Formats: sequence, structure tokens, C-alpha cells
Amino acid sequence: MRAIRQDTHGSPEVLKEVELPRPEPGLSEILIAVRAAGVNPTDWWNRAQPMTANGLPLILGWDVSGVVEAVGIGVTLFKPGDEVFGMLPYPHGVGSHAEYVTGPARAFVHKPTGIGHVQAGALPLAALTAYQALVDTADIQPGQRVLVHAAAGGVGHLAVQIAKSRGAYVIGTASAAKHDFLRSLGVDEAIDYQAVDFTEAVKDIDVVLDPISRDTAARARSLAVLRPGGTLVSILPFPIDAAELADIAARGIRFESLLVEADRAGMQAIADLVETGALRAHIEATFPLAEAAKAHALGETGRTTGKIVLTVEGAGKA
Repeated sequence: MRAIRQDTHGSPEVLKEVELPRPEPGLSEILIAVRAAGVNPTDWWNRAQPMTANGLPLILGWDVSGVVEAVGIGVTLFKPGDEVFGMLPYPHGVGSHAEYVTGPARAFVHKPTGIGHVQAGALPLAALTAYQALVDTADIQPGQRVLVHAAAGGVGHLAVQIAKSRGAYVIGTASAAKHDFLRSLGVDEAIDYQAVDFTEAVKDIDVVLDPISRDTAARARSLAVLRPGGTLVSILPFPIDAAELADIAARGIRFESLLVEADRAGMQAIADLVETGALRAHIEATFPLAEAAKAHALGETGRTTGKIVLTVEGAGKA
């Protein structure tokens, strides 16, 4: 099979197409012929330096949509020929940027029939992150005020839709050029972070979804707009010291740092939202598997809207 592998860390040019033996499914695993696989910030971060995916050589990719090629012993949920999508177990189940990949059967669900593999391949990691942050962790309720930072980004634009599906009042930050896009998603208020200090524009927020703050000062700005009893969910795996945690708790605010997990129930909830029309990924660009380096370079600009997807022959329409 063809795969995109790196033998060292560095710029996008370290990604090379190689020929490797096709894997075989182990116990409780399925072998998937990949049709599409999303590219996420964690991919280019791990390409540049060892972070959550350790060890070289390395094949990146956690998102996958494709067709079951074979099933391992013990698998009852799927048969060869089934169309599935899901996320390989994060962070160590990496490897979907290839023509074939194996993974635990229960990390996947059947692909909704109303979408193609490109759309399905864009969803798993980002949608699961948003779902686990807003639903599983924050348990957002109808009428609550939710602030989504980077609301036009890969996680952000899906988080907006998930929050709206649960009846929340959603405020999103993005550059002014992306406000029409945010409104098309259902955002109730759009804030131009380049022109407006959001800490002065909003208050009494119940939940903040934060994919951007890397230090105490940045987190403090989001904490400032939360009401007592509110929740700040960070999706960046950066350490936070005990003193800051104690200060947050003393203010009556809940802080959680989330690392996405493979989750069949969450994937089925996402599939259900897709089926009802409540959730759809915006595709910024697609690239054939061989052009993975171009996909990484585009993602690293930080200017994209929605998701970037690698395609393998047979992906079909988005």
C-alpha cells in the first residue's frame, strides 16, 4: 500500500510517499480501505516535533472514512464492504494517512448514507473534540451562553453547530471576514477578535471552549467573562500549575483540560447529528494522499476555515 511517512521531524517536506505491506486486522480490529482522512493541527504539530505521537518512522492521521476490507477475530459490528468512519485511538492509534489502516472495531460507526467519504473523513477528531468538550464535559443546556474561540476553525465550526443543536446561545470569535460564515452556522453573536476586546464585549458566559490559550495570561481573559459556576474547557494539552488551578477554583469556576478519546457512543451521536442535518463539516480544501505536504503547509498558515482532507482514489463527492 501507499502511505505518507516521515523518518524525521521537521517541515512539511519530511513527509514522503512510501510503499509498505498492507496491514492485517488483529483481534477485535477491522482493516479499512481509506477513502478520506482529515488533517488536523495535531498532525502538523507532531510532524514538526515529537508531541503526542512518539517514535519514528511515523505515519500520521487519526481521522478516517473508508470501506471495511476485512475483520479480525471477534468483530461482530461490521462486515467487509461496510462504509465506516471514526477516529483511531488518540494519541497512539495513529496511521490513517495511508491506503489502508487497522483500528479497533468499536472506534468506528457506519458512515451516514447522506454524505460522502470526504465529508465523513473531515469529522471524527474535530467533532469528537467538540462533542466531548461541550456535551460530555460541560453538559451544556438549552439557553446557556457558550463562547467558542476560533469559531471558524476545524473544531470551532463544529462546536458551534453542536452547541446550537442543544439549544445554546452561541458567541463566536473570528476575523471579520469570517462572520458571514459564522452566521451561516447559526452563531448568535460574532466578535472580531482583531478589532474588539472580547472581555469587554461579552459577560455572564456559562461555557467557554478554548482551543487557543497556551498560558496563564491567555486563560485569564476567558476566565474573566465566565459567570460564577461557569466552565472553561481547554483542548490544548499544555500543563497548568497548581496555583492557577487553585485560583480558578476559588473563583467558583470549573476548569477542564480535554484530550480527545476514541468513543463509539460519541461517534454515533455525531452520525445522528449528521443524519438530521444539524452537523456538517466545511471543507477548506482537499488534496490527494501524495500531496500531504501541501495540506500541512496550508494548515500551518492558520488562515483556513473548517477542515482540510486527504483523499484516496474512490473518495467520491464531499
